[in-house]
Amino acid sequence: MNHEVFETLAQVYAVGALDGDELAQFERHLAQGCPRCEAALRESTETLAKATLAGPPRIPPPDVRESLLRRARVESSAPARAPAPRRGWVRWAVGTAAAVVVGSALTGAYVAGYYEARLGTMAREMAALRRSLQREEASLRAQVAAYQSVVDLLRDPATRVLALRGAGPSPDATGRVIWHATAGGHVFVEKLPPAPPGKTYELWTIAGGTPRAAGLFEVDASGRGSHRAPPAAGPPVDVFAVTLEPAGGVDTPTGPIVLASK
Repeated sequence: MNHEVFETLAQVYAVGALDGDELAQFERHLAQGCPRCEAALRESTETLAKATLAGPPRIPPPDVRESLLRRARVESSAPARAPAPRRGWVRWAVGTAAAVVVGSALTGAYVAGYYEARLGTMAREMAALRRSLQREEASLRAQVAAYQSVVDLLRDPATRVLALRGAGPSPDATGRVIWHATAGGHVFVEKLPPAPPGKTYELWTIAGGTPRAAGLFEVDASGRGSHRAPPAAGPPVDVFAVTLEPAGGVDTPTGPIVLASK
């Protein structure tokens, strides 16, 4: 029996209408692992499946079945072989199903893991961005409050504005002091290098040659900084100065002067 006959029988086999010797011969041939016949059977099975989905199942009329079987008998006179188990088609079907199941599971696990990791990264990035925005908002609020305080001070004729000039290790630094004897004031500096680790900048008010600590401050990476100075007790302030001191500050200046009003 040649392949053309077997391919014809595959159409009948696919709808379950093959029986007798033709059924035995076709299954023996299929069990031997013939790719062409397996492909023909798959094609017939897929066609039947599509037809089933499109409408109610249909069994070929008896005359169609008999016509196909007569054609197979005429074209073949080969003797039947000893029965052999159907292995090729079963192995292919089981292997394909297993591959689909395993592939789907691995793909699902990979996609789930990828999106879980991505969502975790996005959550961390959003948290970091939120913290950064909160810091920037707090900084802007502090600047607005400082500028508003400066505006209020400048409305008073008793307020003094003094320039600060760089000195010692920071000759390019500049700054200004907005000062009121009873209300205190604000210091704004620029081009002052960030303090080294373990160090900080300290403001001093000097009256009659005696320095008094007026607070600690830092500058940002661009060298800018500001500080709210409290009112100074005692005689009027003659000079304002900034020194580089150990972190935590000191009671009397020990480090170099980096800014001074005179």
